[in-house]
Amino acid sequence: MDAKGFIEELDADFYAGVPDSQLKALCDCLMDRYGVDAQHHVIAANEGNAVGLAAGYHLATGEVPVVYMQNSGQGNAVNPIASLLDDEVYGIPVIFVIGWRGEPGVPDEPQHVFQGQITLRLLEDLKIASFVVFSDTTEEEVATAMASFEPLLAAGKSVAFVVRKGALSFDGEVRYGNGWALRREDAIRQVLEASGSDPVVSTTGKPSREVFELREAVGQPHGSDFLTVGSMGHASSIALGVAAQEPGRRVWCLDGDGATLMHMGALAVIGSSGVRNLVHIVLDNGAHETVGGMPTAAGQIDLVAIAKACGYAMAQAVSDEQGLARALEEASSQEGPTMVLVKCALGSRPDLGRPTITPKQAKVDFMEHLSRL
Repeated sequence: MDAKGFIEELDADFYAGVPDSQLKALCDCLMDRYGVDAQHHVIAANEGNAVGLAAGYHLATGEVPVVYMQNSGQGNAVNPIASLLDDEVYGIPVIFVIGWRGEPGVPDEPQHVFQGQITLRLLEDLKIASFVVFSDTTEEEVATAMASFEPLLAAGKSVAFVVRKGALSFDGEVRYGNGWALRREDAIRQVLEASGSDPVVSTTGKPSREVFELREAVGQPHGSDFLTVGSMGHASSIALGVAAQEPGRRVWCLDGDGATLMHMGALAVIGSSGVRNLVHIVLDNGAHETVGGMPTAAGQIDLVAIAKACGYAMAQAVSDEQGLARALEEASSQEGPTMVLVKCALGSRPDLGRPTITPKQAKVDFMEHLSRL
């Protein structure tokens, strides 16, 4: 169904969430209607953050907000749903719109399969009534669902629309971009050349796909790479865990700006950890590119200054190949955790593939590589 019609039936004036490819039509429609506006539409750092924003909106207005997310974000939202929104606590009503990745019977990536199986069950456990949106769902059916939800919302309960693949459409055009010229894949190539046989932990989405294809292109094995295909925002913590146990080797983390923002407390843990061998590369294109290109808050803050304040021994920003080469050389010999923020262009190759080995095989290969170092 048309995302504009879907929004009209929800009849809400505030949206907060984390972008999802399954909800791209909705996200583009919201950007077209509101852009990023603290009073009407906030792109949150993580799904729990979005729930908190929605709660604040309700407290200030008495109105019902909307929180949107991919179903993988349900885990981030469970705590504030159960301990803040629940009708036995504050009774704050929220309309959730959840993209259903890994829906049973629909082929998807391995990291989405289990989450897809438990999506509706999690909502049931959280006492959230749900309605599944199909591609042929009509505005009248959504209106009927909303009418059935009204008594629940009035009683301080939350409800959810679970959106199947391809269920929403948007005929408008929203363009995303930035002013940086360095291609992310070229930046990753430089990092892989600098890291040699050192362990590399890469974040979820396109960066890990590019790491895999760059290794394939030159005939290199994949054992030195841990491709974090799920658990967005946790690659730097995984890398820290490896670095602490492998003090004799430099460990490289390829992160994204959206992923870094999602669990930014990891920066404080890294900076205060005392590890001397972690290089944190943040590929910053100011966007949630893998799921459609909506902007992150990275362009409005100084991640380099934040890293330094958190205790990183060195942190710097670069925006071209020459600057990156110098920064990687410095990071290779720096004692203490270091950050290199790489300003990248938005976009990737249209023929970018996906890893052809399973996550479990990749784990085994990575662990065997570590054991040989």
